[in-house]
Amino acid sequence: MTSKSPHDRSNSGNRLPLWSLGLLAIIIIIFLVISSIWLFRTVIDLASGGDAPIPVFGEVAQPDDQTEPGSEEVSAGSTGGEQPLISNPLPQKWSGHDRVTLLMLGIDQRCEEDGPTRTDTMMVLTMDPVGLNAAILSLPRDLWVEIPGFQVDKINQAHFLGQAYDYPGGGPALAVETVESALGIKIDYFATVNFDAFVDFVDEIGGIEVEVPETIDDTTYPDSCYGYDPFFIRAGNHHMDGQEALKYARTRATFGGDVDRAGRQQQVILAVRDKVLRLNMVAQLLTKAPELWRIFQQNVETNLSLNEAIQLGLLAQDIPNENIKNHVLDYDYVYNEVAPNGQAVLIPVRDKIRVLRDQLFAPPAIPTPVIANLPQMIVEENARVAVYNGTQEFGLAAATQDYLLGFDINVVEVGNADDGDYQSTQVIDYGTNPNTAMYITRLMEIPPLNISSGSQPDGEFDVLVIVGNDWELPGPE
Repeated sequence: MTSKSPHDRSNSGNRLPLWSLGLLAIIIIIFLVISSIWLFRTVIDLASGGDAPIPVFGEVAQPDDQTEPGSEEVSAGSTGGEQPLISNPLPQKWSGHDRVTLLMLGIDQRCEEDGPTRTDTMMVLTMDPVGLNAAILSLPRDLWVEIPGFQVDKINQAHFLGQAYDYPGGGPALAVETVESALGIKIDYFATVNFDAFVDFVDEIGGIEVEVPETIDDTTYPDSCYGYDPFFIRAGNHHMDGQEALKYARTRATFGGDVDRAGRQQQVILAVRDKVLRLNMVAQLLTKAPELWRIFQQNVETNLSLNEAIQLGLLAQDIPNENIKNHVLDYDYVYNEVAPNGQAVLIPVRDKIRVLRDQLFAPPAIPTPVIANLPQMIVEENARVAVYNGTQEFGLAAATQDYLLGFDINVVEVGNADDGDYQSTQVIDYGTNPNTAMYITRLMEIPPLNISSGSQPDGEFDVLVIVGNDWELPGPE
């Protein structure tokens, strides 16, 4: 595709961003966890009673670990008709073993206008189902990047161009490709949202508690169209309803502008998650599930099936707070510049972004000592290693233990993994044992991206090796 110059809308200072997809997407995932529990309990109760009719609420697909991204789309306003509530068996936790990454897009749409829209907010959420860790990375909308098939432009233009030029898959598909290209990562799913669901949801859970680090006085905060709705809040702890939380996360009236705003959005994300999970609000929201589902249907478009979203929600619920990292591409990673067309843009510092990317979307940074020194360095770490068989091959864990013992790896336990269909071998470090993890990856030829970190091992060991179908014991030599 050749470069194109779309008819651009003016960048008015009064624009209303329908913003924080990251915030809304995580809220939606939490909601799906809650509503799914409600639905499961309802079905079980109805089944035990025998007389009550099954309520129609939407379709939940049969769990399928082979579902391709984009195979089933839940669009704003679509209900799927009168379909079965839940298929059997009931959805379980996410059964995949590979890292899952979602691009979350907040759509810049004003006064219910139609037509191509920019993204006001982009967040990348990644979860490791094996190591039980997650990360959120916020991308500033003025980031100057290459948009595949088009010219270099602000990253928030990707969605607009995809819609305006009927790009295959539309705006979300081009936004996904743009972020994949800019960061060098694979994105499995996307979700686009507007802020209506956020306001309603925060009100439904009774508001959130937020610590405001500095006083904010935004006299030009935009209203729902092209006017002003001034916003003022003092530094300190605040209980916020939906509208106030929205304003706090949207305002740019601090020194760091969009960079500060991205940080506030993540702060609100974690406040919502904490409120729902800490207070165990399932019972409180039972009767509100149909209304919350309506909000979801009207304000969200995603290529996640409902069943996949429920499974990911159950996975997200299990990730400890201390295993969630949140970062913003702030002024450590970008710098201000004026583009040839006169726009104020943020130029990425690619070397620094690459390091941050590897920290968030790959295993923890591992020192790179001379390989010949690793045998001595693992003795100093004295890490206890467990080997679990993640395949159907009988005795593979014990054979791998013998192999590693031959290189003085302290294998103290063998067993079977939770699943016998691991396609690739995984290494999970439950402490600070980078040299042991590195030596094992060298000995077993495991890709570095298959190393992750964890905090609560299921046994008396420090490093866990889950042997996958890609592992073959070396020959006698």
